[in-house]
This record gives sequence, C-alpha cells and structure tokens, in this order.
Amino acid sequence: MPFRLPGRCPPITLYGNPVLRTRAQPVTTFDRELASLVDDLFDTMYAIETGVGLAANQIGRLERVFVFDCGDDETGYVVNPVVEVIGDGAQDGSEGCLSVPGISVPTVRAARARVQGHDVHGDAVTYEGEGLVARCFQHEVDHLDGMLYVDRHPKLLPAIDRHLQEREWYGTASLDPRGPKYRRAQATDTPFDPAV
Repeated sequence: MPFRLPGRCPPITLYGNPVLRTRAQPVTTFDRELASLVDDLFDTMYAIETGVGLAANQIGRLERVFVFDCGDDETGYVVNPVVEVIGDGAQDGSEGCLSVPGISVPTVRAARARVQGHDVHGDAVTYEGEGLVARCFQHEVDHLDGMLYVDRHPKLLPAIDRHLQEREWYGTASLDPRGPKYRRAQATDTPFDPAV
C-alpha cells in the first residue's frame, strides 16, 4: 500500500443509511482516484481491527469495489467483482457487519467461492477461498448489490430492526470508526436471539 497521511479514515456508513441499500455502479475509470478509494477502504477496515472485509458503500461510495483481509495471506481487493459459488457445500456460521455493529446472526453461505474482477490498473484478478474467505466474498458482493446480511433473514428482519433500534448509534448515518461511539457499538456485539 502507498504511504498514507495519518488520520485519514472515512466514516463507516451505518444500518439505516440508504446508501447501503443502493446498488453500486461498475467502475469504468482506472486511475489514482480509484487507487485512493482502495486505500481508504483498507484504512477504515484496519482502523476497526475486527473487520475482514469492507465494500465501498460502507464508506458512502457507490463504486463496485471491496477489500478483504482474512488473515493467512488472504488479503486483497477486487474492482467490479463477480462472485461464483464453487460446488454445493454450505456453511452455517455467525455473521456480523461493520455497518451493523453490535449484532451477529447465524447465516448460511456457500462453503467455497471464487471472485473475479480487476485491480486498480484494469488487469484481471481472481481469488478463490473457502470458509471465512468464501463468506467474506459473498458478504461484500451482497453489499455492492445493496443487500445486507440481515436481509437473508426476512422473517427475522422486523425483530432484528427492533433490536437495532435500541442501539446507541441507531439513526446515525455514519460514525468515525476510531471514535468512542463506534468502539462502544463494537464492544456490545451479541448474537441475535429472536426470542428476546
């Protein structure tokens, strides 16, 4: 990553902000501005420390770009990503989101996935993974399609929404991921229980 000025970190767009429900547009210009967007995404994701992926609309931008860092050299970014499920295996695991802090919900995803797209120069890239990596690819492409992981639970969505309305940050369009309000939201992460 190129040298970055300290303190540069766009705010995280939060649940309820319409930009999260807006389909991102394909990137057509591969230039320094695109490279800067990728840097901003990494900076914001790393400022939070618990994230493994971040899509452009999570910082209020509508370009089809996401970054990921799932550990073990599974780090990268994809411009104009297209995700493909590999095989018919599934994984059911707890899933959270940096734009929906403080809640996780068991969510079924494909066990293996491949994502294809481009780098900031317009060259083709392909990543493939299983487990957390596959979950991340699917989650981030959902974001770029204007879908949140909680939308995969339509019957639970009203209860999830009521649960989120009790959060300190609810109704806030975005927060500084380094700020105390966002840190408190992350610290209260709990599995969602529809019975509560």
